[in-house]
Amino acid sequence: MNPIRSLTAKIVLGISCWLMSVGLHAQTAPDELIRSVSQGVLDEIKTDRSLQTGDIERLNLLVDKKVLPYVDFQRMTALAVGRNWRTASPDQQKMLMTEFRRLLLLTYSGAVRQVTDTTIQVRPMRSKPEDDEVIVRTQILRPGTEAVQLDYRLQKSPTGWKIFDMNVMGLWLVEHYRNQFTQVVGAGGIDGLIQSLRDKNQSLASANGPGARRSAK
Repeated sequence: MNPIRSLTAKIVLGISCWLMSVGLHAQTAPDELIRSVSQGVLDEIKTDRSLQTGDIERLNLLVDKKVLPYVDFQRMTALAVGRNWRTASPDQQKMLMTEFRRLLLLTYSGAVRQVTDTTIQVRPMRSKPEDDEVIVRTQILRPGTEAVQLDYRLQKSPTGWKIFDMNVMGLWLVEHYRNQFTQVVGAGGIDGLIQSLRDKNQSLASANGPGARRSAK
């Protein structure tokens, strides 16, 4: 992936983290929901200077309040860990979820400062009314660059639609991490994966500055 497309991918994932922070109403069609909240999320990023600077503490607060209630993060983590999830103890599963969440926050927090001229276009969705899992396909548009694919995989739950995976430029997030995590578990077991995630998060926090180090603990 060339540098421009790599940067664009990070911008897309940063936007998607904020898009997931909006409440998912049970009676709202997934594509209409994505369409209606996209501009609101972009407006929030554009007007919040702390988000534009990649403030990890601010990001953590918003995720705690808005993201987790509307994302099936346990399923996302379980899918990323793969078959090894079933062999992990409840305590190990909890630690995996904690460290995976930190990894996503620290990796993509800096992307939000790049969205000042970004718009999102929702593509027509092909699904049936009885479907309980759907994919909402969107495009990220920025002047002077080609459109970037960004898809969301959602599942209908008793409390509404919840996102559990994303596809950026043809790469599903869960599959991407599962390939990495499987190798780490094969070499060091579940505890090895937990430690690997902690080490990666510590490195990312150090690179992001003192504020990120405090919030990542």
